[in-house]
Amino acid sequence: MKRRQIKKSRKSGAPKWIVTYSDMVTLILVFFILLFSMSRIDLVKFEAISDSFRNRMIFDFYPSPVPMENPTEHTSSEKSGRNSNEFENPTQIENINDRDDEEKEENDELNDLLEEVENYLDKNELNDVISATRTERGVVLVLQELILFNPGEAEILPTGETFLKKVGTLLSKIPNKIKVEGHTDSTPMSSFRYPSNWELSGARASSVIRYLIDEFDYDMERFSIAGYGETDPIEPNTTPDNKKKNRRVEIVIMDDDKGEK
Repeated sequence: MKRRQIKKSRKSGAPKWIVTYSDMVTLILVFFILLFSMSRIDLVKFEAISDSFRNRMIFDFYPSPVPMENPTEHTSSEKSGRNSNEFENPTQIENINDRDDEEKEENDELNDLLEEVENYLDKNELNDVISATRTERGVVLVLQELILFNPGEAEILPTGETFLKKVGTLLSKIPNKIKVEGHTDSTPMSSFRYPSNWELSGARASSVIRYLIDEFDYDMERFSIAGYGETDPIEPNTTPDNKKKNRRVEIVIMDDDKGEK
């Protein structure tokens, strides 16, 4: 009589190694999801965080996870303020978004002023004697001598007053500081009132500012003047046309925090 063979039961289901493999795949998936989420960074917020690290904000206001050898010394230093950050509170960090908005608003105001001046020049056919440009300093209005003064004089002509009234009206819309610069050509100047081109260029710049202040009652602290004489020509003083371009007054509506030339 034959002995019955006992069949070994086979275990059903996945092998043991598949559990470890699936855990690893899941962890890798989570890792790449985290990488993807971190790649979508708000640049402004990232810069603020970077600044806080550079200024040791986090390390100053949160305790260290590493125990110190002499904690009492650290505590006394904090109380004395020797290791405190320049900011008393992290919330005092300048809001970069607000600063960018202010700069954008200021640039928009200057661009609007430049556009209005250009339209005025086109309408009144003054482009031959007045130019308006935007530079790193701000909006620069260049007025040739012909429209403002008689040769060798610093008294404003009626033709110049008309344009200066327009400029004064536009300046009332913005708070920016204004610098007025006088320039001459290389022709020597010698008179009782203006012994040299230095005095003449400074007197012309002063006349423009005095007119704007008297006419519109502006604060004097908003203005500054400079007389460059013949030292800053825009063309070589070699021809009559070039000399005419060099005899000019520049009104600079300055960008804030740009400083003077």
